[in-house]
Amino acid sequence: MEAGNRPLGGEVALPSAATSSFAELSRIVLADLTLEQVLERVATLARAAITGTQDVSVTLIKDDRPSTAASTGGVALDLDERQYASGYGPCLDAARGGEVLVIADMAAETRWPQYRPKALELDVRSGLSVPLPVQDQVIGALNLYGRVPDAFDAQAVELTVAFASYAAVAVANAQLYSSTADLAEGMRQAMASRALIEQAKGILMAEYGCSADEAFDHLSRMSQNANRKLREVAAGIVARTQRSAPSRPAMRSRLSKPPVPPSPRGGSEAEG
Repeated sequence: MEAGNRPLGGEVALPSAATSSFAELSRIVLADLTLEQVLERVATLARAAITGTQDVSVTLIKDDRPSTAASTGGVALDLDERQYASGYGPCLDAARGGEVLVIADMAAETRWPQYRPKALELDVRSGLSVPLPVQDQVIGALNLYGRVPDAFDAQAVELTVAFASYAAVAVANAQLYSSTADLAEGMRQAMASRALIEQAKGILMAEYGCSADEAFDHLSRMSQNANRKLREVAAGIVARTQRSAPSRPAMRSRLSKPPVPPSPRGGSEAEG
C-alpha cells in the first residue's frame, strides 16, 4: 500500500498530549451547539491534539459546491479556497473519493501541480485530508496542514480519523434536523392549504347550493382555466368573501349593544 493512501479504521492509541483534547471532544453536547460551532471545536481540538499541525479545516460539499465550514486560521482557509477555485486538490479528492490522502513533502508532491505552489508560498510542507464518513447529500473532509515535511505519521492519521468520525456525527445530526424541519414545514403548509381549500369549498357550496364534490370540481375548473394553483384560487375566493363580509369591529360593536326593550303597552304600572 502506498504511503499517501491509507484505509480508514483501526484502533486509535492516544498519546498523552491528545488525551485532554479527546476528553473535551467527548463532552461536546451536539444538541446545544450549531453545526458550525461543533465543527470549529473539532478543528481546534484536532490542531491541539495532533503534533505537527499548523492549521485545520473542515470541507463540506453539498450539491457539488464545496465550502469551508470551519477552520483554525487563514492558511487553511486560503489553501481550501485555492482548491475550490481549481476544482481539485487533496481535500476535494478525499471528500469525493472517500480515501485518506497524505502529502509527506509538498516540495516533492506531483499529484496536484497547481495547488503545490500556493502551499509552498504559505510555508506548508505537509498535508493530511481524511474523508468524513457521511452519506446522503453532504460529503466532506477534515484537513490538516503542517509546516515541516513528514509531519503526519500513521498515528496522526488514526487520530485524525477519530476526529473526522466525530465531525461526521455532527454533520449527520445537522442533516437529520434539517430534513425533519423541512418535513414539518411541508406538512404545515399542506395542512394550511387543505384548510384553505375546504374553506373555499364551503363558500361555493353556500353560494351555489351544491355538494362538496361539485364545489371541488368547480374549484378545480377555476384553477385550470386561470392556470393557477388550487391553493391560490381558494385563497382568492376566501379573500373575496372576507372583503364583502362586515368588518370584525362592526360585528363586535353590533353584538355589544344591549337589546332594545319592548315598549310598554299601557303605560307605567301603578305604584304601591
